[in-house]
Amino acid sequence: MTTNSSSNSSKSGSKLRISVIGGTGFVGRAVVAKLLNDGHQIRLLVRSTSQHKAFTHPRCTWIAGELNNPASLQACLDDSDVVIYLVGLLRERPAAGITFEALHYQGVKNTIAAAQASGVKRFLLMSANGIDAAMTSYQITKLQAEQALKDSGLDFTIFRPSVIFGDPHGQGRMEICTQLKAELIDSLLPAPLFYSGVLPVNAGSFELGPVWVDDVAAAFAIACHRTDTIGQTYELCGPARMTWKQLLTLIAQAAGKSKLMVPAPAAMIESVAAVFDRFAWFPVTRDQLRMLLAGNVCGDDGFQRLGITPTPLTARALTYLRQ
Repeated sequence: MTTNSSSNSSKSGSKLRISVIGGTGFVGRAVVAKLLNDGHQIRLLVRSTSQHKAFTHPRCTWIAGELNNPASLQACLDDSDVVIYLVGLLRERPAAGITFEALHYQGVKNTIAAAQASGVKRFLLMSANGIDAAMTSYQITKLQAEQALKDSGLDFTIFRPSVIFGDPHGQGRMEICTQLKAELIDSLLPAPLFYSGVLPVNAGSFELGPVWVDDVAAAFAIACHRTDTIGQTYELCGPARMTWKQLLTLIAQAAGKSKLMVPAPAAMIESVAAVFDRFAWFPVTRDQLRMLLAGNVCGDDGFQRLGITPTPLTARALTYLRQ
């Protein structure tokens, strides 16, 4: 990954006070590491159950709290120059109050309110690529969050990454390649090549744009300074498209395995998922399957606009899968 400098900057080269909401997750840790490396002061909103994941660093302060607690959000944002919202959810657990509505939308609204109350004008949001289809709760709540931010009057920048890969450092559930290795490649069953329709002529041919987590982190770091990113939305994809079959083949290769793959009709998988996808052990939900089949590639080269040369997904980049 390489970056180019820009003359369009705010406090260019200066050290900022940045509040990060969602800084203990897979993407969050990469973003916080980049910001600390750049010399910024970081405040993290940290739940009691996530303290073991948070950075311990002289320039990183923890604020204990929850997204639905205005006082803790306010404490995290006070005296900050920038707030970054990175909270993301792949799968709901409604019984535990973990829903797309609560984390993707209401959490953003709460953070917007805290930013307005604290006088923080700069707000960076991690959304997701492909959400304009608005066919699932995941996509709809992401779109609602984007619109709430656009209507807030804050100086916003929105990032829409495709599927994100990179060493999860033991936090593999949110990293696409680690998850697919554990659930599909390591399984005794053949890996599914999903397809829609009656005939499997295009099984596993839908395309993704895998993007390296450190490139996503670099995009956030750049936007903290560059005023030309205000009011902009950036789609973030890797340098090459990759089919589902190619992705599974690459993951198996990186893991030192060979893997049998067979066509899997989406209609049949959806009917099974209708019964079992409420259980965490079932590998895919109906909504996830619909989004997969729609593909996830970029129409906009956000990295080029930011001066970043993205890193390709290769077997060498996936050496962490052997750990």
